[in-house]
Amino acid sequence: MTGLAARSADGVTAGGQATELAFALEVAARAGELQMERYERVERIDRKSARDVVTEVDHLSEALILDAIRAAFPGDALLGEETGEHDGGAAGQTATSGLGRVWVVDPLDGTINYANGIPFFCVSIALVAAGRPGMGVIHDPSRGESFAATSHGPATLDGRPIRASEKPNLSDFVISMALGGRAAATRAREVRKAIRVPRSMGSAALALAYVGNGRFDAFVQQGGLSTWDIAAAGLIAERAGATITSLDGGPWFEIAAKTKSIGVLAAPPGHHGELLRRIADG
Repeated sequence: MTGLAARSADGVTAGGQATELAFALEVAARAGELQMERYERVERIDRKSARDVVTEVDHLSEALILDAIRAAFPGDALLGEETGEHDGGAAGQTATSGLGRVWVVDPLDGTINYANGIPFFCVSIALVAAGRPGMGVIHDPSRGESFAATSHGPATLDGRPIRASEKPNLSDFVISMALGGRAAATRAREVRKAIRVPRSMGSAALALAYVGNGRFDAFVQQGGLSTWDIAAAGLIAERAGATITSLDGGPWFEIAAKTKSIGVLAAPPGHHGELLRRIADG
């Protein structure tokens, strides 16, 4: 897609990011089709670290997405999980500079699930403008669902507006939880005492997007996250009405954050503070 409308100072198109959103939805769906064509038929799995792997489908999906972005938005910077930073056309516009527009891509979040035939994984595409996510898409190929949001509009699921959980009682909450560090057991125990049940699903981006329509009442992860895990899903949860912060209560997104260093909590406004306190007290 070419012929973009004029942009305002914060990188938003005059059409309210409609061009970028439609583009991201289309490209994410194409990447999802590629993944489903090869689902449960992965030929090569490589070890990235002691607890992480990468498949040829990760690389093929990222190449598909980045090539499409370069063709449609040649001046924008890129940040992909598998290939790292690709600078934009403007002087000084590196992917992590916080300047200009940066497409942040996780081509296949939940690779271990995907490689093992577990249908919980997603494509994540976000557009970050002036250091803040302005548009995000999470596409779930196995369910054929697309979560989306822009900074100027509602969060949606397949085009229909969605809202975060409105359950009145924390004791009824089902949350996505992954707490680490030396005090992990204590933190987890403090949270478990207050809620119905925690779950750990293996795709942080998709689990965080689920906060947007209340499938998960909240999401908490202590570290282990990177910008491409949260850029799209965090915006979706936020625009759906959830409060999302770092685990010290500060801003949840920093484009230059160190890889796998991020921890976030997303929860309904009325319960965010209590969950944050329980994590901090652990």
